[in-house]
Formats: sequence, structure tokens, C-alpha cells
Amino acid sequence: MKLLHTSDWHIGRTLYGRKRSEEFEAFLNWLAALIESEDIDVLLVAGDVFDNSTPSNYAQELYYRFLCRVAAAPNRHVVVTAGNHDSPTFLNAPRELLKFLNIHVVGCAAESPENEVIMIAGPDAEPRLIVCAIPYLRDRDIRTAEAGESIEDKEKKIIEGIRVHYRMVYDAAMEKRSRLKKSVPIVAMGHLFTAGGQTVDGDGVRELYIGSLLHVGTDVFPECIDYLALGHLHIPQAVGGSDFIRYSGSPLPIGFGEARQEKSVVIVDFSGNAPTVTTIPIPRFQELKTLRGDWPVIARDIEELKFEGSNAWLEIVYEGDEIAGDLRERLDEAIEGTGIEILRVKNSRVLERAMSGMDVDETLDDLDATAVFKRCLESHEVPENQRPELLSTYQEIIASLNEQDQMAE
Repeated sequence: MKLLHTSDWHIGRTLYGRKRSEEFEAFLNWLAALIESEDIDVLLVAGDVFDNSTPSNYAQELYYRFLCRVAAAPNRHVVVTAGNHDSPTFLNAPRELLKFLNIHVVGCAAESPENEVIMIAGPDAEPRLIVCAIPYLRDRDIRTAEAGESIEDKEKKIIEGIRVHYRMVYDAAMEKRSRLKKSVPIVAMGHLFTAGGQTVDGDGVRELYIGSLLHVGTDVFPECIDYLALGHLHIPQAVGGSDFIRYSGSPLPIGFGEARQEKSVVIVDFSGNAPTVTTIPIPRFQELKTLRGDWPVIARDIEELKFEGSNAWLEIVYEGDEIAGDLRERLDEAIEGTGIEILRVKNSRVLERAMSGMDVDETLDDLDATAVFKRCLESHEVPENQRPELLSTYQEIIASLNEQDQMAE
């Protein structure tokens, strides 16, 4: 039994207003071909299929076209769980129909733990694998709010809620396995932020819960899981030094900060006496580059790209002493007649004049919502002892807004 682990497709995401439809289509075509060439039995998609809860018609077309191609093999299975960017009800809506194609969808925490347990059969109709298909667990799924709770109380409840949910689903899987005549591997899925997980600036990874946590330790997961397929973090990585607890990472660079990362998917083979884990690099479908320096350096780098026939998308970070108020005009002239596109220009010298009293290297794009709120607390001279509770309340509101399912009735 061979499974392929991927996550965080974020279909429909744009980059500084530039649509990336061609990249998403190229990736999904590549992934389908890999699944066919490697004879993959089970595809696991661990959340954030789409970039938002109301995906465009074209984003939906890419998703369903891919599922149709992959499901063409009669004995292949696909398991899709929702991430924090997905609409649970949107993913769940066609699940009864998709079951006939061996596509199993879990958009939200089920009322009964056994409904998140999927038995995968082989060509001989004998059970070969059990999947604990656990989606992103929303705050309301795992914690009951009470008046007067401290930040620490909320954090403890969330951690314990995650631990209990995983244990209940795993116990349901063990119960199903106990009825079989043979032992089969148990694989779990999850969409969360583990302690020690690596991120990069500008990757769009949201904090999922309130508090300072809330990065869960690996001790919340049952120890006997044979492989844990995680989503949410965009850097491919093993967790806690284990080859069998992994983030596959996002297949496309979400921002320029990820431009140099090697993206990958994970193949786990249970055919032998012990599972083997192999990472497969994903080709780069669109070149992203950051050029920084003064004008002569930037102009030289652009000329080198033109000489190479590059079609790169560029982020320009101007660091020269000259103010260069006509920087954008110079850049447009430099790339005229080429396939190069400039998606972002950051001119620190102009910002220095326009943003008096602020860090010259800082724009609103560089700050997340929590950082802006902290600046507001500072600018309004809110007493230090009041800030932690205000920040916690604010984060709880933001988490609640992010979890709203706009596709639900």
C-alpha cells in the first residue's frame, strides 16, 4: 500500500494581485501524472485545498477535474480534509457523490469519532489501511467558552480538546482494526501548528487559536500512529525528529519569502516490513525572484535575467541612497518587451519621507493584524497590565472571524 501526502494547495491564491491559474493547473497535472507513474494507492490532502471559503468557479473546476482524473483508477482512494482556509460545508457538499469515486471528504469535526475513520480496501476488497481523517479543529469544536476564563485556561482547554479528539478518533480506528483478521497500518491526518514548526515571513500562515501557544506538542497525538500527515505549515519538514510525523508543505511558493525553498510531496510505502518515507521534489512552475540593492545593481540583475530569457516575477527592494521617485518608470522601461513581470516594488527612500516616525523598511504589507493591534495599544498608551487580556480578546475575535463558514446556510 503506497500513499502520497500533500497539503496546502491554496488554489485560487493570488500574488500581489497576479492570478496564478497556470501554476495551479501545472501543479495538479504534474501531481496526477506522479500518482499514475508511482502507482499510488491513496492520496491524502491535509487541508487548505482552496485559499478561501468562496473559491472561484475556475478554482473549483481545477479541483474537480483533478479528482476526476485521479479517481479514474478503480482501486485508488483519495482522502481530503478541510484546513482553516477551507469552507467545511463547501467541501462536504458533494461528499456522498464523491464516495462512489472512492473520494472521501471530511470538512469538519464529525459528531461521532468513527465518522472520521476511513477504511481503505485493496484490489482484493480486503482492508489494507485505516485513515483517521481529522480536519482542522475549530475552536468551537474543542473548547466551551466560559465567562472569566484566563488566557492560560483557554490555552489549556484548546490543547486538551485537541488531545481528546485525536484520542477518540484513534480509539475508534483501533476498534475497527480489532475486528479484522489481520493488523493494518493506521495513518492520521491533521491541520494545525506543532511546536517547533518552521515558517517564513510572508507565507500567509495564520495563527489558528487564541493565546501564545498554540503550537501543540507531539505528545497530543497517540503514540502508535504509523504515519501522521500534517498540513498548515508551508515548509516541508519532519516534526520532533520523526520521519513519520511530517508536513508536506505547500506545493507552490506562497510568497517571495518561499522562492528559494524546495517544495515536495511525500510518498509513504507500507509494502515492506516497515514503512519507508520518500520526498519527491516539485518542479518550479513559475520563477520568483527578489532583486535588492541600488539602481545600478538592480538594473544589472534585470539585464542578466533578460539575457537568460527569463519570465520571472520580481519583487524589487530598492536600497539606494538616491530617492529615485521615478523608480517604477525606470523598472517598466528596463523590462519592456520581455516576459518579466514586476509584482512588487519597495522603495525605502520614498517611504522614509512619506512615513515619518516609522521604520523606513516597513509598510502595512509587512505587518499582520495582530502587529497592527499592538501598535494601536501603544499609540493609545494603554497600560501594560491591560494589554495581555485585550490582546487575547482581540485574537479570539480574529480566530472566530477566520472560522466563519461563508458557504453555510
